[in-house]
Amino acid sequence: MTLETASRDLDLTACDREPIHIPGSIQPYGILLAMRPSDLVLTYASVNTAETFGLERQVVLGRTLREVLPKVARLLEPDLAQPEERGSTRFLRTLAIGTARGERVFDAIVHNGADQTILELEETPSEVATTLDTLYPTLRRFVEQLQAASSVEELCRLAAEDVRRMTGFDRVLVYEFDPEWNGNVIAEDRNDVLPSYRGLRFPASDIPSQARELYRRNRLRIIPDANYTAVPIESLSPEPLDLSDAVLRSVSPVHLEYMRNMGTMASMSISILRNGRLWGLISCHSGEPRRVPLSVRNACDFLTQIFSLQLEARERAAIAENRMRLGSVQARLLGHMAAEDVFINGLVNNPFELMELAGAQGVAIIDAERCQCLGHTPTEDQVQALFHWLSSEHPEDMFVTEVLSDHYPEAASYASVASGVLSIAISKMHPSYVIWFRPEAVQTVSWGGDPHKPVHGEVGATRLHPRNSFEIWKETVRGRSSSWNPSEIDAVKELRNTIVGIVLRRAEEMASLAEELHRSNKELEAFSYSVSHDLRAPFRHVVGYAELLKKQEGSHITDRGRRYIDTIIESAFTAGTLVDNLLSFSQMGRTALKPRLIHTQPIVDEIRQKLLLETEGRHIVWKIGDLPPIQADPFMIQLVFENLVSNAVKYTRPRDPAVIELGSYRKDDNVVFFVRDNGVGFDMAYVGKLFGVFQRLHRMEEFEGTGIGLANVRRIIERHGGKVWAEGAIDRGATFSFSLPNAIGAA
Repeated sequence: MTLETASRDLDLTACDREPIHIPGSIQPYGILLAMRPSDLVLTYASVNTAETFGLERQVVLGRTLREVLPKVARLLEPDLAQPEERGSTRFLRTLAIGTARGERVFDAIVHNGADQTILELEETPSEVATTLDTLYPTLRRFVEQLQAASSVEELCRLAAEDVRRMTGFDRVLVYEFDPEWNGNVIAEDRNDVLPSYRGLRFPASDIPSQARELYRRNRLRIIPDANYTAVPIESLSPEPLDLSDAVLRSVSPVHLEYMRNMGTMASMSISILRNGRLWGLISCHSGEPRRVPLSVRNACDFLTQIFSLQLEARERAAIAENRMRLGSVQARLLGHMAAEDVFINGLVNNPFELMELAGAQGVAIIDAERCQCLGHTPTEDQVQALFHWLSSEHPEDMFVTEVLSDHYPEAASYASVASGVLSIAISKMHPSYVIWFRPEAVQTVSWGGDPHKPVHGEVGATRLHPRNSFEIWKETVRGRSSSWNPSEIDAVKELRNTIVGIVLRRAEEMASLAEELHRSNKELEAFSYSVSHDLRAPFRHVVGYAELLKKQEGSHITDRGRRYIDTIIESAFTAGTLVDNLLSFSQMGRTALKPRLIHTQPIVDEIRQKLLLETEGRHIVWKIGDLPPIQADPFMIQLVFENLVSNAVKYTRPRDPAVIELGSYRKDDNVVFFVRDNGVGFDMAYVGKLFGVFQRLHRMEEFEGTGIGLANVRRIIERHGGKVWAEGAIDRGATFSFSLPNAIGAA
């Protein structure tokens, strides 16, 4: 066996087998005690316990906490008696305890193991006094700046800056794990003590899988001094104590050597979690040993959790926007297929939209009889060969890869046009595929050291050593395309489901309906134009000339004649308003939706402000409940609330006091808003007429209106994918409700 072979055999598997969760020792800046939860008898203790508190070593184990450390027990027993979920680490309090060297201050931390309650007493740095008051300005500044950050990179930069500001480390990195668990440094803040690692990539072997699992489980870890001497743990049991969640847990000698090789004498890592999965790390480094108080570490942990939530919100918003865009492309493709006698021609004749659906540069539609290559694709013979390979080796509904040559070596010859492939089977009876192609994305990756030499060992020994070179090592990556993102994959899946389930007769019916709808829309547009230019002007003339007649000839007109003129003015004005509302109703169906995240509470407040003149002198009791943010068109949703709230104000006019309530609740995957009043109500026998055009359940003489407002409400809500309904009783009030898809999740 050569030295190179022996070193390679020691690489990752040996690192992954190292029992780092049961090191049998702790770092020396505190003490650790483990006890049975039932009686608090000490079963494990770090050997510095006796020395710290001036005790004999033999009097520690096998005794209760109260017998060994009575003051600690008196202060902490109520907290230790509370059952906690396993792995849940919590800070109890700061204690001033008498020791062999006088009174010293410790932070008490507790968590539960399999059958042990583990208490850690971390000595606080005497030279540092940090309180919430000193940390709050930085936390507040960070939260405020998060809202203005325009990209993930800027979010990461802000996190790096503020963590370094709070901790005083020389260098703070934010890096993200790629699918192979390599760490990509995407943000950095530092002084001149340590070199820059911005833009570098660190190999997955630097953080083995079991270390990543501990990072996921225990969000924050600190090593104040890479040259520390570990403190052993004594026990009554032959079983080692699981320190996975321990703050003081000693780390692997390989990791300490790795730190020293980096020129880092102190480090702190904070895990960035997304949906319980390790997304990345905030990694802090110092050229000299450095202690960071628990209060500062907790503040950094809190900051990182806020950062993680904001990061998740940004990514979800980007995914939602991309899904909406691709949904529109898919709808157009469906329309194209429906318009063709042979529906597959709808795809062939619209290659750009078909490629846009998957973000591809080329696409092929192929079965046993024909092969249509569109855009940048391999040759027809090469596509035919790929088709036969897919049919025999990957007959499943979907096949996706960024490195086709890893699965199909013959593809290496045309990697420049088809390194990435996304294919769907579009027939359950015969081999038939739509195949999208992406070219290779040649890139130069800057590694923080040679990724192919992660660790080395000595021949004939199991002693591992980390790499000791962090010089930039550049690698050119070829034969790999950009990744297919989940939105594109989902859009292609939906297209496949549509194609598989489509029937030619249904496609022809849809084409006929689309043509009829197009004609109806044209007629509606023509009608709207006619109303706008031919009807509104005469009504204005009627009102204008009637008012002139009343003003200039009023002395010659009888009282009865003036009443007639007033009736003419009022009727013409009402007709003009009716025309305006009718135009608005028609436009609601033609105006493109522009959904975005909107906050409904300010909308309601603005509407109430507008209604102040109308409600002046009235006694109205407003009850405003929870009005959560929603994803919708802000202009249209404002019209919905305006109609419903103004109706509630209008139909409670006879009441003193009038009570108007607004609120919401969640039902299934929808958010339901309601507007409830104690007004005149309506007969439920006629509820079906409420949302129709020109439908009114009360006389004009009692309550003004044109009967179009609620029709507008229904059209707007249905265009958003929701529903609207009403409940009421005569003289007992009414409740109008509408539901919207819960596009932004439960808040």
